[in-house]
Amino acid sequence: MDRNEVIFHLGAGDLGLLRFGISPGHELAHAVRTLQSAGSRPLQWGWLRTVKDTVPVEAYQLMKLLVAPSGYFPDFLTGPMTGDTTPAEEIDQLRATPPETVRLQLGKVLRLATGHRHARVTAMMGEPERSLRRVCDAWESLWAALIAPHWDQTRRILHADIAQRSRRIAEAGTTAMVASLHERVSWQDNSVRVRMHSWNEYVPCEGSGLLLVPSVFASPWCSVLTEKPIQPTLFYPVKALANSWHLRNSPAERALSTLMGEGRAKVLLCLTGERSTSEVAGACSLAASTASHHLTALRDAGLITSRRDGARVLHSRTLLGDSLAG
Repeated sequence: MDRNEVIFHLGAGDLGLLRFGISPGHELAHAVRTLQSAGSRPLQWGWLRTVKDTVPVEAYQLMKLLVAPSGYFPDFLTGPMTGDTTPAEEIDQLRATPPETVRLQLGKVLRLATGHRHARVTAMMGEPERSLRRVCDAWESLWAALIAPHWDQTRRILHADIAQRSRRIAEAGTTAMVASLHERVSWQDNSVRVRMHSWNEYVPCEGSGLLLVPSVFASPWCSVLTEKPIQPTLFYPVKALANSWHLRNSPAERALSTLMGEGRAKVLLCLTGERSTSEVAGACSLAASTASHHLTALRDAGLITSRRDGARVLHSRTLLGDSLAG
């Protein structure tokens, strides 16, 4: 290799295994990074103003030991990722981390640590079970203060990005979609190449495929996971993130509420992926009958489409609905 890059080589069967996922833990880790290096993350300044007075200090000080402003942080903080990993699933996976994995990954943190941080991480390595319990408690405390109030909005943005990338595959193919992920990501010779600052690695995906994970809090950077048994993973920033992303009553929602009413605007905006009628009702704090009425009106207007899946009816936005929702 003549430059620093991680190369994910995809075999013939890997393209069919390329999929998207979500990681609440990745978002939380980068929220901790934002608190440490806010000056380099202007897209998070609005969010930061809403949470800076509620940061649990002890939990934050502990998590700072593991998550520095840049560089490696333990892979166990991100957990196995699916298309809709929940915070509860993430913390359950974190609590189940084997002690030997905790010790191994803390050792990687230690290589880059100095002074007080080096001493604290060394002590944590000596008591991996206790250290994991403390990390899990800190994770939950920080999640409640930093991310939980904004998770519905964050999740909508993540799903909207996945939907857009999926359409890109349908319209222009996988290689075009991959090339659009980030300026440091490219497609060449059946490989996804990610330019890095100081890291070279060739990763044969060998039938495992590649997991693509959008991120709100990591914007505008991308990062990778390459070490087994974790599936090869590329984290990338969501597209066109605005610094007002954290606002629930966004300009689009206000405009749509004026146009079609608050209830239908909320329903349309919540459909960032397929959702059942009951899921829409829960996400929008509506009675099931009211949600069904709004969904019928939106479907009649050509803004959503519905399909039956067993006993459920699943709803998603049409291209016209996506365009109207911005």
